Amino acid sequence: MDTLTDIFGQAQQWLFEALLQPLMFHLGLGNLLADGYRATGWLLVGLLQIALMLTLMRALERWRPVEAITDRAAVRTDVVYTLIHRLGLVRVVLFLTIDPVWDTLAGRLHLAGLNGLQLDGLWPGVTDQAGLSFVLYLLLFDFVDYVYHRSQHSLGWWWQLHAVHHSQRQMTLWTDNRNHLLDDLLRDSVFVLLALAVGVAPGQFVAIVAITQLVESLSHANVRLGFGPLRWLLVSPTYHRLHHAVGLGHESAGQGSLGGHNFAVLFPIWDILFGTARFDAATQPTGIRDQLDGRDYGRGFWAQQWLGFKRLAGKA
Repeated sequence: MDTLTDIFGQAQQWLFEALLQPLMFHLGLGNLLADGYRATGWLLVGLLQIALMLTLMRALERWRPVEAITDRAAVRTDVVYTLIHRLGLVRVVLFLTIDPVWDTLAGRLHLAGLNGLQLDGLWPGVTDQAGLSFVLYLLLFDFVDYVYHRSQHSLGWWWQLHAVHHSQRQMTLWTDNRNHLLDDLLRDSVFVLLALAVGVAPGQFVAIVAITQLVESLSHANVRLGFGPLRWLLVSPTYHRLHHAVGLGHESAGQGSLGGHNFAVLFPIWDILFGTARFDAATQPTGIRDQLDGRDYGRGFWAQQWLGFKRLAGKA
């Protein structure tokens, strides 16, 4: 692990010095070099993720696809979402808007003597504190992700935004980042605040986000893969595809009301504990019930974003 960390650090340093630092000096942003270096880490993580998606995950999709891809334009839109998110463009927007608010809040809490819960300090006798804290934070963040995801399906106004994600009827490894930008802003705020509250280290936060994103990309992949007897340990493509199934995965008993099954992001244990797990359903078409009646959720990126705002306002 130390070797991998060193390699990543060297690559980040090289990328920053060769690309971003000269650009920031040219643009007169020399006072933001520390933030630029942090952004370089996110960019490098995104590039590594895309490399894995194009190689390993794409190979899985070719090996045993669930369905033939007939709407390639819709998939190309998902690729746009993925590039926007994984190459750091969303991080830049957040850095210029909401992140300064949370940074100010963190500074004030620190001055007030409130420095976070520090979960890794709850077991002072453990030798591998870094490993223990990472596991604890990963479990905590995944549980909050489960609650967050259920809320997206339980609250009508929130579903109007989250519906952008579920409107893809040709799910592939690129579908994970197909989200409304306002929903992304809400989610980022929740997890930044959580990180501040529990004192997760910046490096661990990046690792948690990177692992979560990779598993989410895999779980959306167009591949028949269910992990067999180990399916309860990690969310599989088969498990998550059921969550996207029309009239089943994100509706209560297929009756058109909000609810559903298989909300877990990493670990199905949360669905099992709270009674929302389903392993028994056959593979079914994905999408939203009212799409079958002709409701339009938009074809391109901007249309999907605009219609999301209109649904939120009750105008679509």
